[in-house]
Amino acid sequence: MYEKILMAFDGSETSLQALDEALRLAQLAHAKLYVAHVIDVIAPLGMGLTYVPADLVDAYREEAKRLLDVACARATAAGVACETLLLEVEGVTDSVASCLIRCAVRVDAQLAVLGTHGRRGVSRAFLGSVAEAFVREADCPVLLVRGLY
Repeated sequence: MYEKILMAFDGSETSLQALDEALRLAQLAHAKLYVAHVIDVIAPLGMGLTYVPADLVDAYREEAKRLLDVACARATAAGVACETLLLEVEGVTDSVASCLIRCAVRVDAQLAVLGTHGRRGVSRAFLGSVAEAFVREADCPVLLVRGLY
């Protein structure tokens, strides 16, 4: 079965549901869980900022560390070995999905688990889909967990 499972975690209800599913699979397979969070420090540039203030980047990093600690604590409580990975989008041509793809390769993930919000139509086209982009590029099997909300 799986020895290494990568799970993308952003702290949303959907990613919490995906985390629970990843934990169940990791328990069954006695797999190590890699929990990744991607900081997109480039995104504020699209909101009219001409640069990203260092304080904002620091705040993103602190929140990401807090979220990863929450996920790892849940894994530890479930008896699952866990490693957290804090990733950052590397430039305007990079993306959250690309960061996760590189991470999956780096840790040699045999399964990736991502939450998906199940958006349709205009909202999906406007907001994009990290899960969809990841599925298109991933070399490992991908489990998508659709949010209940």
